[in-house]
Amino acid sequence: MKTILCVLLITFSVFSFAQREFQPEGSMVIETAEGDLDGDQVPEKVIIYHTKDTADYGNIREIQILKKINGKWTILEKSRNALLTSRDGGMMGDPYQETVIRKGVLMITQAGGSSWKWGYTDKYRFQNGHFELVGYSSGSGKPEEYWTDVDFNLSTGRLIFEKEVENIKEYGKSQKETFVKKGLKINLQNRNQEKRREILLPETKEKVYL
Repeated sequence: MKTILCVLLITFSVFSFAQREFQPEGSMVIETAEGDLDGDQVPEKVIIYHTKDTADYGNIREIQILKKINGKWTILEKSRNALLTSRDGGMMGDPYQETVIRKGVLMITQAGGSSWKWGYTDKYRFQNGHFELVGYSSGSGKPEEYWTDVDFNLSTGRLIFEKEVENIKEYGKSQKETFVKKGLKINLQNRNQEKRREILLPETKEKVYL
């Protein structure tokens, strides 16, 4: 029992040192996650930081993904474009919800709004030497008005759009469309670097934003 405890303490101490080594000055940790992201059966460490640097709508967030190589932690990838800033959630304030790792996929969830609400989850996989967006799911709308759900598999290009309307007089009937959109190259580095990407669905004429 003592041996196991010592190993855990040493591991925690080494990781804590690595975290302090790479931590942006003046930042604080929002959340950490652990899991195998590159398929080598060795778990990586994901850290979400609230930095002291600001943008138009609050403090910038930074994600760091650490990998242990030859017994030493190193940065596999980091980005300040994958996460919204601390006040991008509108009336709800901070949009950040959680970061988890499931079956080798890095999943980041953010949400916001007021009476009209929105939320989405980005799904990244480590491929071609960096983390590429392979999936996107979102929901948005307002009770007693309408609600839309989007499920987009960027690997296959298959996008499923559903709009459930309660206020038919104002917004028309409910709609559903499946569309194939290939060729989008989105990753941790350019996720929110550009303006929102718009996809016009050919049948319903609805717009989906990434």
